[in-house]
Amino acid sequence: MKSDFLLEIGIEEMPARFLGPALDELEAKSTRLLSERRLAYDDIKTFGTPRRLTVLVRGLASAQEPLTVEVKGPPRKAAFDIEGVPTKAGAGFARGQGVDPADLVTRMVGQVEYVFAVKLDKGLPTPAVLRELCPQIITGLSFPKPMRWGNNDFKFARPIRWLTALYGEEVVSFEIAGVSSDRFTFGHRFLSAGRLALAAPGDYEGLLERHYIMVNPVRRREVIWTQIRDAAAAEGGRVDENPELLDEVVNILEYPTAFCGRFPEDYLALPEPVLVTPMCEHQRYFPVRGADGSLLARFVAVHNGTAEHIDIVRAGNEKVLRARLSDAAFFFREDLEVPLSERVEELKKIVFREELGSVHQKVERIVALGAVISGMLGASDEDRRRVARVGMLSKADLVTGMVYEFPELQGVMGREYALRSGEEPGVAEAILEHYLPRGAGDSIPVTLPGRIVAIADRIDNLVGAFGLGIQPTGSADPYALRRQALAICLITLDGPVYLNLTELFAKAHTLYGARLKVGLGEVIEGLSDFFRQRLRGLFQERSLRYDVIDTVLTLPFGDVRDLWERARAVAAFRELDTFPDICTAFTRAYNLARNATPSGQIRPDLFVDEAEAALFREVQRVQQRVQAAVEDRRYPDALDALAELRAPVDALFDAVLVMAEDQDVRENRLALLRSVAEQVQKVADISKLVV
Repeated sequence: MKSDFLLEIGIEEMPARFLGPALDELEAKSTRLLSERRLAYDDIKTFGTPRRLTVLVRGLASAQEPLTVEVKGPPRKAAFDIEGVPTKAGAGFARGQGVDPADLVTRMVGQVEYVFAVKLDKGLPTPAVLRELCPQIITGLSFPKPMRWGNNDFKFARPIRWLTALYGEEVVSFEIAGVSSDRFTFGHRFLSAGRLALAAPGDYEGLLERHYIMVNPVRRREVIWTQIRDAAAAEGGRVDENPELLDEVVNILEYPTAFCGRFPEDYLALPEPVLVTPMCEHQRYFPVRGADGSLLARFVAVHNGTAEHIDIVRAGNEKVLRARLSDAAFFFREDLEVPLSERVEELKKIVFREELGSVHQKVERIVALGAVISGMLGASDEDRRRVARVGMLSKADLVTGMVYEFPELQGVMGREYALRSGEEPGVAEAILEHYLPRGAGDSIPVTLPGRIVAIADRIDNLVGAFGLGIQPTGSADPYALRRQALAICLITLDGPVYLNLTELFAKAHTLYGARLKVGLGEVIEGLSDFFRQRLRGLFQERSLRYDVIDTVLTLPFGDVRDLWERARAVAAFRELDTFPDICTAFTRAYNLARNATPSGQIRPDLFVDEAEAALFREVQRVQQRVQAAVEDRRYPDALDALAELRAPVDALFDAVLVMAEDQDVRENRLALLRSVAEQVQKVADISKLVV
């Protein structure tokens, strides 16, 4: 016999960002616990709104699956005497396991025969198991910021107000935080009155739909997006896809009705970001565009309810947006009265970090680091001048009224105000670009000044944090240091930009002076390991094998782009038909070269066999080609040259015993193999490759 099982956790409205991860975790934990409890089922599905988290299990078995358990006891000779009569040990073991001594069986374990009690666990009825399992599911859920309420020590996303638990038509009874489970659920907060009796789990979706709850988030998303596009089309416009905003809207309401609103066309004279940011970030509205892509004086909002009285709802939303846009227009006009460059001095009043000084001092460090990076990249005099200007103006918009009111516009308004203050377009664009990439999937800076200042800003942040002993621990990263390191990696990889980051760490440490508590060596070591972790994940995302990644991450850290090009060359080298033989030869040379004296010199007069002289000549010939290729970053050419050493290395191993009895001969041969390993190390540590 099978029946459906439903568990609904009714709560006060939780933040939109909690819902998606909570439903994923609810499904995962329910699946795992049902499996551990030997409860078979046909299908499992989760539902959710801001006020409920629900799991529905279809076709759940009526009892646990039977399980045969064997418990190991004492050795047979200790459990029974020579006549087969149970001893005290044997009888006691059988009694403890609840079986008759005559039912004990024997099994060989190694060379010893033991007795075993074989028991059949028929399993409990499903309702009995669910009474224990439901509290475990609920208490096992985690949230970014759980809360306590009343006198309870129990924490959850928000206070639990009701619990619905049914197996078939039977209530599964349990209690959490003073709330007892029952068969009752609740509809829309304003469109449905009182509790709703649920006869069986299969009625759940339909019952809530009739009481204005669209409980399936996938369906809710489809309905909302269709309504949004239809509302915009009715006004002759369209809406850009915005998955993040759509996710948020889906997770903050239970019964969607989209509508189109208007705002005064005078506001269209404002820069587009000034309009879009209040709409999207603050009001969760979708801007409407015309056929040419320009903004219309329209927006689409989604109401949590029906279309009844929608004109009143529309008027209220229009009033709120007008107030927002009025504020934005005021701040914009006020900000334009002061040129952006004159705001730099105000940055002295803003603390970057108490230990690290003001934002103005940070700007000075960015300018200094930008100059160093410009030199490393061989930037033109014009670009160096732009870098200095961008660095100085990079944070000036932080003291504007617009960015104070709408922090999401930092950089965006910096570009806008720079243009309106008469700055060069290239400088203005780089002010925005230095914040890129803001997250995964974001674009990287296009202009050279934008890339340079973006790197300088993040280097300053990372060295400052590590210099104070601040590093991410576990999942906690309050200063987004992982994201900043990853941004540097992306800029240098996709730029492409060749930079020695270790030198930049040292320069940034020097610029901070006595403000930092952690010494330079420890900061460089910590940041190098930190970047290697980011690069490992990034290279894996770009389809490099783990062993290929290991060949370059064991090299001294410095130039991210250079490490990537080495890794790609090794990955291509690994695909050669001759790779296994080449790798085997080099690995043998590596392993033996570890025994060589570091300062040992190769002495041709100690060669005993022609194979030694031949390998020596080949190493001398190849090393010039390898060195030239490495200096030009032609790593495939360097590996091709190194591959030519395979034959003479094999010939050496075939002709002589490297670990000869004569110490001088032995050390000379080891020094010869070390010279081979050193040539390979100029590209990567190929010994890390798995054949």
